[in-house]
Amino acid sequence: MGSKGAGLLVVVGSGETSPTMVTLHRELVASLGGDPTAVLVETPYGFQENADEVTAKARRYFAVNVGLQVRVAPGLRRPADTEAVDLAQGIAAVRAADWVFTGPGSPSYAARQWSASPVGAALRDRLRRGGITVVSSAAACTLGRFTLPVYEIYKVGMDPAWLEGIDLMAELGLVAAVIPHFDNREGGTHDTRYCFVGERRLRALEAQLPGEAVILGIDEHTAAVFDLGTGTLSVRGHGGVTLRRAGSSHSLGPGTVLTLDELCRLAAGQLGAPAAPVAPATAAPVEAEGRRDSLRMTAQACEERFDRAEAALDARAMAAAALDLEEAIAAWSDDVLESDELGQARTVLRSLIVRLGAAAVEGMSDPHQRLAPVVEPVLALRARLREQGEYRLADALRDALGEGGVEVRDRRDGTTWLVRESRSRPGRPGTEP
Repeated sequence: MGSKGAGLLVVVGSGETSPTMVTLHRELVASLGGDPTAVLVETPYGFQENADEVTAKARRYFAVNVGLQVRVAPGLRRPADTEAVDLAQGIAAVRAADWVFTGPGSPSYAARQWSASPVGAALRDRLRRGGITVVSSAAACTLGRFTLPVYEIYKVGMDPAWLEGIDLMAELGLVAAVIPHFDNREGGTHDTRYCFVGERRLRALEAQLPGEAVILGIDEHTAAVFDLGTGTLSVRGHGGVTLRRAGSSHSLGPGTVLTLDELCRLAAGQLGAPAAPVAPATAAPVEAEGRRDSLRMTAQACEERFDRAEAALDARAMAAAALDLEEAIAAWSDDVLESDELGQARTVLRSLIVRLGAAAVEGMSDPHQRLAPVVEPVLALRARLREQGEYRLADALRDALGEGGVEVRDRRDGTTWLVRESRSRPGRPGTEP
């Protein structure tokens, strides 16, 4: 590996195979130069029935979006149960690769498999030897001395407790627990921050940590890039990195760069939080990938655009909003999401398509303008009939218009009419001159 990307540990809070991380992945791979060797470690999701599908999606994402051909490290789906020869091949692949990626799945499964096999040691060795190691989502939970068993706590109801981690953070001088999805908001009515455990359970977990330990939180669609070669941490993406200890937190926003020594002192409470993010002069703009919305945000924005376009009777803009959402869903299709964002976005898209169909059936033009050439002459005839005392015929004309959806209102200052629409549009229950 030489000096290519020496000792880079990239910890991603979520969205590791989404459009939000493409720019960062490209920069990392470009820093390696030439034709880097890249391997995928399947352990965190190796127990899943759809493991082949998860692997295929990840490999396709990096090939299409990053231009990186990734092969699978053999024998590492269940390393604790793999025969010695096959396991040795997988470990050799991890040690020799320029770039290694591991991510979604179960934190407790990954921690258990890696602690009972040489995989954890091989990942630690990479930080000393060099190369780029990208660890995200579930796998990120294993990086500290303590691992958060999120599924057992959040889904099964296990009392909050830590598991043993593989402790890569010790190479950075930190006694830590790493928590991705730190700013999660999927719960809506209930607290799903801190990788779905929420504040109440996080406080119970904190009470079990030794005094010197710190929680390292990584927000969604955010990466903490630890460069052991330069001894720095830089924060990239949508959100930030949080150092939390005994309920007290320091947040490092996007673009923050500080030394690992400053990080350790900050974790120990010996250094004030940086006043503002400071990006190195030679770095690419850190907001390049940070401006890329999450799929949830994109779906919400497209639906709001659709609503405004429908209220303005702008069918072209309605179609554009639906097409933009479809394009976003396609771009995110290879993301190994650990949430239901993709399903929610598809639900929104189907709703927009249904509403487009209704608009096509009922028309988008202003009904008053469309019907005025017919209604106005009828009302003029009705007015003459009323002047001549032919009220029975005048009422018959009014009733006929009513049967067609046109409501006639006689007032002291004249007659007005409006269209009773069968479909209610936002802000337009009817039309009146």
